[in-house]
Amino acid sequence: LTLIVAALSLLSSCAVTDVTQYKNEKPAFDLERYFTGKTEAWGIFQKRSGEVVKRFHVDIEGKKEGDELVLDERFTYSDGSKQTRIWRLKKNGEDQWSGRADDVKGTAVGEVSGNAFKWQYVLLLPVDGTVYEMHMDDWMYMVDEQTLVNKTKMSKFGIDLGEVSIFFRRR
Repeated sequence: LTLIVAALSLLSSCAVTDVTQYKNEKPAFDLERYFTGKTEAWGIFQKRSGEVVKRFHVDIEGKKEGDELVLDERFTYSDGSKQTRIWRLKKNGEDQWSGRADDVKGTAVGEVSGNAFKWQYVLLLPVDGTVYEMHMDDWMYMVDEQTLVNKTKMSKFGIDLGEVSIFFRRR
């Protein structure tokens, strides 16, 4: 089993796209400018099979607090459940970002280039009384000054378990 997991991890790492390939794409993604203020988002979670198992809506309020960009995200899911996630993001140089949230293990790391933002972290996902550590490989792409598309692969032990697709619109 260990050999299979290692082989799958190696294969999936070969397919990693470098965010800098988008360096000339417009509009340029200014993370701080885009998320300061109010943003609304809609999304779905799909299993590996493609089946949509959850739909959701998110209201986001972004503001600067010292050297942090704080994103207060309020989720409402299709089953009526609600969730809040508060991200605290810091710019660590020209294009590098780091972030923390209560349901994220350790520090999320990301890089902006052109119209794209690559963001990786481990999400602590509660399911039926058990908390799973899910690796999130998150990509955001500016479509225009108001619209952002987000595609996230969710995996465990290098095995893709599903995808999250989110469409953001500044208000």
